[in-house]
Amino acid sequence: MRAVDIIRKKRDGHCLAADEIEAFVQAATHGHWPDYQLAALLMAIVWRGMSAEETAQLTRCMVASGVRLDWADLPGPTADKHSTGGVGDKTSLLIAPLAAACGVYVPMMSGRGLGHTGGTLDKLESIPGLRVGLSLTEFRAIVERVGCAMISQTQQIAPADRVLYALRDVTATVESIPLITASILSKKIAEGIAALVLDVKVGRGAFMKTLADARQLAQSIVQNGQANGVRTEAVLTDMDVPLGLAVGNALEVSECIAALRGHGPPDLVELSLELTARMLVLAGEASDRATARAKAERALASGQALEKFGQLIEAQGGDRRVVDDPARLPQAKYTQTLHAEQAGVLCQMDAEQIGRAAMLLGAGRDRVDDAVDPAVGIVLGVKPGATVGVGDALAHIYYNQPERLRQATDLLRQAIVVAEQYQPSALVLETVGG
Repeated sequence: MRAVDIIRKKRDGHCLAADEIEAFVQAATHGHWPDYQLAALLMAIVWRGMSAEETAQLTRCMVASGVRLDWADLPGPTADKHSTGGVGDKTSLLIAPLAAACGVYVPMMSGRGLGHTGGTLDKLESIPGLRVGLSLTEFRAIVERVGCAMISQTQQIAPADRVLYALRDVTATVESIPLITASILSKKIAEGIAALVLDVKVGRGAFMKTLADARQLAQSIVQNGQANGVRTEAVLTDMDVPLGLAVGNALEVSECIAALRGHGPPDLVELSLELTARMLVLAGEASDRATARAKAERALASGQALEKFGQLIEAQGGDRRVVDDPARLPQAKYTQTLHAEQAGVLCQMDAEQIGRAAMLLGAGRDRVDDAVDPAVGIVLGVKPGATVGVGDALAHIYYNQPERLRQATDLLRQAIVVAEQYQPSALVLETVGG
């Protein structure tokens, strides 16, 4: 079948047949179509959308473009968690060892940050020596031995997604629920997991700015995950405010170590326990969420989750000593404190602006090939709802390039608002599926 006929069919608003979608994915995988025809069909999908069955078929074909792992020989269930990304969102570093300590195997393939949101791989690579570019053989051995591993996508996993995502990034075709759904799920299904919990971020610091858009994405992923044989549940969570206090790679790892020791920020610990509990229930490791939550809390309080994190670091070539001495993580040369200029209640912390301030310091990237400085970032002194006085510390800035400080500080000043009143919001907004 001709590419132009498939493009025209979708352009005119018709549903594509299963073999037409398969031809598109095979063309992306093996280079049968030139990039301009792949991009043309992507744009037609953005404009015309896809039905639930089309999206499910696109997902299936993208999974089939590479290998699908099989964990049937493991003595316990498999599950994973995926987040759509947010500022200070470091829950994967807590959830993987927490779930593993509770008997669930977590083969997690993660991504890098782009723009104002941080990536799990960037955080992990701030640990001296730690490798995320492992082979599938190494990946399997670590999951079997430790119970969890966190690596980058390999060449064998959903290769069609790598091609199509690169095209979407440069052709303004990212904003499509069916394409986002297939991209996320193809990698997760190829992991071979039995259950998936999705954390869809909503708000100023998230990709999805409105509850309606986040709900639509969550429903699409849950529906298609279940259609492809993975028990799937989505939680919509607030991202108007950064999660936790630290924004920046090594700073966030240090905060995760503190959380695993029982001293983490309440919102970070709460969301990590909530998502872990949902993973345990979906995986069949607990009968209900209350039982699962208690199990996760015991794993945290006993130090079992911290031990798992140390084992993961060591297994992936990292310096395990950072667990006992976070000062071994990369350290910035300079620090500066942002002080309150008026008294009142801290009523707003714009997550997107804070994320952009950290990116300006070097903690994030505008383009995929930008270098990231693992040491720099921001640690918030307070969170919304706190009463502050003139001169109180609002944030601590860690930086290596003084010429970047002024612009980052200006963004922080705009992001943090002190006023007379504060309207609190819930951390977990909705649940879809489950």
